[in-house]
Amino acid sequence: MTDNSLSIVLKNQSIIFDAILKIKSSLEDGRFNEGVIMAALSGQNKSKLINSHEFKVFSQWGEDGIIQYLVNSVEVKNKNFIEFGVEDFSEANCKFLLMKDNWSGFVIDGSEENINRLRQTNLYWKHQIDAIPAFITSENVNDVLMKSGFDSDIGILSIDIDGNDYHVLEAIKCVKPRILICEFNAVFGPTRRISIPYSPEFQRTKAHYSNLYFGASLSAITSLADSKGYSLVGINSSAVNAFFVRTDLLNENVTVVRIEDIFATSKFRESRGKDGGLTLLGGDERANLIKGMPVLNTETNMIEEF
Repeated sequence: MTDNSLSIVLKNQSIIFDAILKIKSSLEDGRFNEGVIMAALSGQNKSKLINSHEFKVFSQWGEDGIIQYLVNSVEVKNKNFIEFGVEDFSEANCKFLLMKDNWSGFVIDGSEENINRLRQTNLYWKHQIDAIPAFITSENVNDVLMKSGFDSDIGILSIDIDGNDYHVLEAIKCVKPRILICEFNAVFGPTRRISIPYSPEFQRTKAHYSNLYFGASLSAITSLADSKGYSLVGINSSAVNAFFVRTDLLNENVTVVRIEDIFATSKFRESRGKDGGLTLLGGDERANLIKGMPVLNTETNMIEEF
C-alpha cells in the first residue's frame, strides 16, 4: 500500500468514526462497540455469514450491521425502506440506514401516540421519513403500503408485528423489495411450517398470557418467501429476524442458506406468567407453555395443535 492510498484509507476511517461518534451522542445509553462498527463499515470483515456482521446502533438485536452488509453486497436501485411495527422508531431495523446513509423511509405503527412521538423528533425534519398510524391486517396492508408513494422496487421491507406476520407477508402484492426482513418465532422450532391462525384483531399479549404465542416458524416464513421469489440468506444470532434477498440478486457475497444449517434456539427469556410478570423460562420450557394451542399448518392449510 502506498503512502497516498494509506492516507486515503485513514481519512475515510476517520470520517466513519466521526459519524459514529455523532450518532452515539444522540443515544441515551451508547450501547454499541465502536471497534466492531469500524471493522464492519471499513470492509475488514470478509465473512459471508451475515450474522458475523452484526452490530447494534438503533436496532434491537444487531440488525444494523447485517443490513449494512446486505445493502453493500446487493444491487439496490432505490435507497428507500418500509418498516412496520416500529413503535416510536427509537429502536428500529432501518433507523441507522436513514441517519448514516440518508435513505428515505416510510414507517407504520398501530399506536397513534407512538407515531406522534416520532413526528415530534428532529429526525422527522432532518430526514425524508413519513410515518402513519395503522393497525396492519391482510385486508389493508396493500392500501397502507401504497401511501408511501414509493415505486414497487423498494430497497428494504421490514415486517415485525408480533402476530400475523406470515399472513400479512402473504397478502403483500404492491411492493417487491430487494431485501426482505421478517420476524419469526423460534419457539415454534426449525421444521414445522406453522403460523398462528389468522385473525385481523390478533394481539400477542391477549392471545396467550405467556406472550410466546405469535407469528410463524422460520420454515413457514422461508417457504412463503421462496414462493414470492426470495431466498433465505441468514438469521441474526438472537434468532429473531430472518433475512431474504430477491433470488435474482444473489451473488458470491450473498448466497442462499439452509434452515438446518443456521437455525438457533433463541436465548432471550421474555415469557410471562398469568400475573403479567416475567417468568424467565428458556429452551423447551417455553414450547411446553403453549403446547396444545392452535396453529395453522401452512403446507396443508389445516389447523393443528402445537
